[in-house]
Amino acid sequence: MSVPLAMNMPHASKEKGRRSVFATMDLWGMGGLSVLIKMSASLEPLLSVGTTHLATTPPGASIAFAWKDIEPQTTTRHSFPTMAPFVQSRRQAQELIADVDECEVSGLCRHGGRCVNTHGSFECYCMDGYLPRNGPEPFHPTTDTTSCTEIDCGTPLEVPNGYIIGNYTSRLGSQVRYACREGFFSVPEDTVSSCTALGTWESPKLHCQEINCGNPPEMRHAILVGNHSSRLGGVARYVCQEGFESPGGKITSVCTEKGTWRESTLTCTEILTKIDDVSVFNDTCVRWQINSGRINPKIAYVISIKGQRLDPMESVHEETVNLTTDSRTPEVCLALYPGTNYTVNISTAPPRRSVPAVIGFQTAEDDLLEDDGIFNISIFNETCLQLNRHSRKVGSEHMYQFTVLGQRWYLDNFCHATSFNFTTWERAPVVCLDLYPTTDYAVNVTLLGSPKGHSVQITIATPPAVKQTISNISGFNETCLRWRSIKTADMEEMYLFHIWGQRWYQKEFAQEMTFNISSSSRDPEVCLDLHPGTDYNVSLRALSSELPVVISLTTQITEPPLPEVEFFTVHGGPLPRLRLRKAKEKNGPISSYQVLVLPLALQSTFSCDSEGTSSFFSNASDADGYVAAELLAKDVPDDAMEILIGDRLYYGEYYNAPLKRGNDYCIILRITSEWNKVRRHSCAVWAQVKDSSLTLLQMAGVGLGSMAVVIILTFLSFSAV
Repeated sequence: MSVPLAMNMPHASKEKGRRSVFATMDLWGMGGLSVLIKMSASLEPLLSVGTTHLATTPPGASIAFAWKDIEPQTTTRHSFPTMAPFVQSRRQAQELIADVDECEVSGLCRHGGRCVNTHGSFECYCMDGYLPRNGPEPFHPTTDTTSCTEIDCGTPLEVPNGYIIGNYTSRLGSQVRYACREGFFSVPEDTVSSCTALGTWESPKLHCQEINCGNPPEMRHAILVGNHSSRLGGVARYVCQEGFESPGGKITSVCTEKGTWRESTLTCTEILTKIDDVSVFNDTCVRWQINSGRINPKIAYVISIKGQRLDPMESVHEETVNLTTDSRTPEVCLALYPGTNYTVNISTAPPRRSVPAVIGFQTAEDDLLEDDGIFNISIFNETCLQLNRHSRKVGSEHMYQFTVLGQRWYLDNFCHATSFNFTTWERAPVVCLDLYPTTDYAVNVTLLGSPKGHSVQITIATPPAVKQTISNISGFNETCLRWRSIKTADMEEMYLFHIWGQRWYQKEFAQEMTFNISSSSRDPEVCLDLHPGTDYNVSLRALSSELPVVISLTTQITEPPLPEVEFFTVHGGPLPRLRLRKAKEKNGPISSYQVLVLPLALQSTFSCDSEGTSSFFSNASDADGYVAAELLAKDVPDDAMEILIGDRLYYGEYYNAPLKRGNDYCIILRITSEWNKVRRHSCAVWAQVKDSSLTLLQMAGVGLGSMAVVIILTFLSFSAV
């Protein structure tokens, strides 16, 4: 240091014509300053440290000097180790009294501290990345306990439905980056949080919201089917409308991570039905073929008829016929006039499109027709018949006789028979029959009055009914069912049962039954063979219907199985250990096992369902029994466990007290089953004790006690000698 002396000159004053100049010097800051002062009457040194001598001034102390002179008479000399020792004026003193930079000493402000020099001293501050602890800031290391600790923001804040990407530190300026979990997104996506100078993390601005794509987009010529989820990965499925198809496969749209639906590249294209090979048979019937491409089960056709009689005086015959069929070679017999030129246009009904097929032909004259009674029958709408006459004269009336016989393969006694006559003037009359569902019918139609009595027989298999045929199903007597059958009275019906039983307390238990019954009653009843303590789902369906009904039944528990015990009879001797075996949960969940101690005289009158048996300490008299032990079913091992009557232990809330000597007892094991607010018990006599003695354990205890008494007495006798 070039100038190790610091001098402060705060003010100058005049007193009685004399000037006083005050200065302060840090002696120890000058590195061992020796000051030689020759004083006269006009120069007096004043020490700011009181009576402390200059040579013993402690580090950091200051000395104040005052010069009092009007006319200097003597010379005052200050001697410094590293500077010119001679000062002749105040200006030179001020130049020599300069500040010392203590901050040149490293580590002065401890770990994490930063030194700031001040005039005549220094101050400590915490560096960036550090915070003051246990004191103020700024601080002085010799007087303050302040320490600088490194800023640690700790664990970053959590973002709901978000997570932290990569590694991070918790020091000042460190950053963590967040991202939303799969199925969530954030707008805007501000994903960064920084460790601040306050030792805390910035609050993350990431707000993760669940991805919801909303309603799926509409697809041209397609219909949205089934249920769909609007969450990430949800799939919306479409089917093409009637008359359209998707040659590339199924059409789906998927909910993406952007919250939008990704539309399928597949589209529904129009099915163009091609009608070929149109031909005429039996004078008025038309047959054609369709292409063998991908088609729906049934196609609706529109057949436009336009006829012109050969006689120009006759009117024009125009008619439109609709036909729906799933046949690839459809045919239809038309009610046409004889001797007429016809143009028949065949096309598919909207929305399906086709290339129309046109055929022209001429029907025969009346005098060429021969009414031979030949006709055929076509079936539509499952139970409707169309009678197509091959040839007859227009305007004649004919009568048909119908004979209908229906049977069900699953019912031996079922028979639906009916017959009637039908008269018509039409060439292609339609008759709809009232038939039962799920029945095989043979229908015989005879044309009455024809020379040959021509008849046609067809078979019809009706499908199951779409509507429900079972109503008002209910349970009674716990295991029985009754219901109302919506059918014709006295008509036999078969019912199919599917029963599934489970127990929550016995995971391995499962009961499944499938059977059927037949009944002609309008209000059938059936009682089922169900296990106790079981939850059942019963599905019931009439075979004539597609729809089953489902009902839930719960059977109550019954008495648990009798305890498996090895019976003992003890006469005056010690009672052996009793072996407890775990009972099977056949009739309901086992709740607990109780060991009852009764006077032998009460054995014949004891009721297993009695709830009045108390504990040993609550027992009012020896004439009443008590519960010696209670074990929960879960505490009993699967194989077996042993219990010693009178072992002075607590089993549950009950104390297993020793039997009183000389009394006769009956030991009973009671099993309790409890479920659905119903409690059932079963009991077995475990042992009979007559003139009860000590147990083996008690005898051993008495023996050891006797030996101890003998040893003590012997020791005392020897001590006396």
